Amino acid sequence: MSIRTFMQKNFKHFNAAVCVDAAEAWITHLSQSGKMFLTMAGAMSTAELGISLAEIIRQDKVHAICCTGANLEEDIFNLVAHNHYVRVPHYRTLSKADENELLKKGMNRVTDTCIPEETAIRRIEKDILGLWKKADESHSSYFPYEYMYQLLDSPSIQKSFEIDPKDSWLIAAKEKNLPIFTPGWEDSTLGNIFIGHVIKKDLSSYGIVKTGFEQMAVLVDWYKQQSQQHKMGFFQIGGGIAGDFSICAVPLLRQDLKQPVPLWGYFCQISDSITSFGSYSGAVPNEKITWEKLSVETPSFIIESDASIVAPLVFNYVLGN
Repeated sequence: MSIRTFMQKNFKHFNAAVCVDAAEAWITHLSQSGKMFLTMAGAMSTAELGISLAEIIRQDKVHAICCTGANLEEDIFNLVAHNHYVRVPHYRTLSKADENELLKKGMNRVTDTCIPEETAIRRIEKDILGLWKKADESHSSYFPYEYMYQLLDSPSIQKSFEIDPKDSWLIAAKEKNLPIFTPGWEDSTLGNIFIGHVIKKDLSSYGIVKTGFEQMAVLVDWYKQQSQQHKMGFFQIGGGIAGDFSICAVPLLRQDLKQPVPLWGYFCQISDSITSFGSYSGAVPNEKITWEKLSVETPSFIIESDASIVAPLVFNYVLGN
């Protein structure tokens, strides 16, 4: 039985039913000359979402991405250091002393998975520092994802893969030349490292990496151009800055620039945030109507569940698996 058939037979009610409804609406959206913008919060790369996300990118069912800096870098950390990761399935029972032992071993814990400091983070630091210095010397400036795409072209990276490259969503995005927006990149591990090198005078300027303002300007232009011929969909994994930043491109165009672009034509969020006072990440889609992001007619869905479980199911349903 295929995943799609299984879900159609068993996912009849509640959040399960919404998974099917959202996936069917995604398929319909694409069939009507739609494009899909995907956002990722949390630690989806360390959750190895690339196993399913990479294929949906390769099959042209995602056309741009906005993610946290952590998701951007952690896909490449996993790509080159997967065999050195340590899983801690009993993470809920770890004591403070247990956590300190992981620290001493250079293991940075993300829920049940530890990212190795030396073989992942410091390894990539050496490679990307060379790219930053090259940009510094040539007075060039790039977005964070452009540096990552440059990294993937590096022979030293290409000979160090520890997972099948088809399971890297970043490689798939590079192959399709997708734009990747990373608002708040400076709070990521590599963002912190970059700041450290500027402070130490290894690099001459913060301008080597383009700012969030520049990212928004490019996103606004991208949306304006794409929406002339395509209905634009928005699939949001988690909450936070990845979704908040990118969905605002539409009201910026309509309200601040007075340009009559279409509203988002599809919306779905996988969320475990509780709807409460002031909780934007947990706000129901209707609230976005008042901010001129969605319309009354926009097909809108909230799947209240664990994205590491739900997203691969929705992706595989859309892929027809």
